[in-house]
Amino acid sequence: MTMLEHIGNLFSYDDWANREVLGSLQALNAAPVRSVKLLAHIVSSERLWLERLLAQKQTDPVWPLFTLKDCQSGIDQLSGLWKNYLISLNEAGLSDSRTYKNTKGDTFTSKKQDILLHVIMHSAYHRGQIAAEVRAAGFTPAYTDFIHAVRQGFVQ
Repeated sequence: MTMLEHIGNLFSYDDWANREVLGSLQALNAAPVRSVKLLAHIVSSERLWLERLLAQKQTDPVWPLFTLKDCQSGIDQLSGLWKNYLISLNEAGLSDSRTYKNTKGDTFTSKKQDILLHVIMHSAYHRGQIAAEVRAAGFTPAYTDFIHAVRQGFVQ
């Protein structure tokens, strides 16, 4: 398996895990407010990083005031957008660098493969925070472990 194929699998996992979290929050009568805020941040951040990779203007704030319905719409859009972006890359292109500004205006240059892996890890980190919030509220969080997704055939 090439690195690009592996990254593609990680984005498939990320899409599945985001949908699992979304579904678990939608199933609650009153999802913890911070959990919704964190999921909105995941959606917005994933779009922001894609926009940086494509040298596009930032669409949403990093911490948007999204509802769960907004999160669902964002997740649905991002799935196709990330697939299209990954299809446009080739293995050698993963080592190409992209210069961008962070939300504070600081300029950085990073390899595309590092940005892509950051997106996956950043989202997993915040999904862990959501799981802790949901558990603290007395509910069972979505089970989004990577190995679970692989065992169940959601990811190759």
